[in-house]
Amino acid sequence: MEQTNVAVVTGAGSGVGRATAIALAKRGWKVALLGRREAPLRETAAQCGSSETCLAIPCDVADEQSVRRATDEVMSRWGRVDALVCAAGTNAPNRSLAKVSPEDYRTILDVNLHGVYLCVQALLPAMRRQRRGSIVVVNSIAGLRASALSGVAYVMSKFGAAGLVQSINAEENAHGVRATSVFPGDIDTPLLERRPNPPPPEARTRMLTPDDVAACVMLAIDLPDRAVVEEIVVRPRVG
Repeated sequence: MEQTNVAVVTGAGSGVGRATAIALAKRGWKVALLGRREAPLRETAAQCGSSETCLAIPCDVADEQSVRRATDEVMSRWGRVDALVCAAGTNAPNRSLAKVSPEDYRTILDVNLHGVYLCVQALLPAMRRQRRGSIVVVNSIAGLRASALSGVAYVMSKFGAAGLVQSINAEENAHGVRATSVFPGDIDTPLLERRPNPPPPEARTRMLTPDDVAACVMLAIDLPDRAVVEEIVVRPRVG
């Protein structure tokens, strides 16, 4: 009997994480939905399918023990993991060098960088045993070039996440594990509300949607095992 693929998606309660989880479920994957708040995860699960298909697991990706508990639950339930999609992310309104607080700085790095690292380290052993696994990190164009709009901690976290993806490919390709960074431009997600001046509705209509970015994630995952696309840059089309 053909093995059902299993994915773990962080930030699955909204935005790109939710869109990706739904896309995976529609393809017949079993999906573990990770996020800090249970209610949004259950909303995502309801859009994905039955409880046999999607599993809501409250998890703080910045907390190692929380990540380990979530990983143990996935492995106990399904016994394998074929894809990890890291879509959890955060920022702060006061984000410039002049204004960012030490607390916000640490929180942004903890979620956007350390959270990715902790999830990767927790799930790599299973992928190595299978000699198969795809890791996709939803990054940002701020991970390619710094911008004042994104803020210093966010930029640092995204540059670091890009380096982590490169390291995975350098070290783990021989074990059957591949990794991709997706670098989107502006996306109409709830994270926009954390900007110092959130964009108006008319500006959001010109941005990418979570489904646009989820399609890029699926492209990376759907490639034959012999291939890896290491970076995908996607921006809103002008005009």
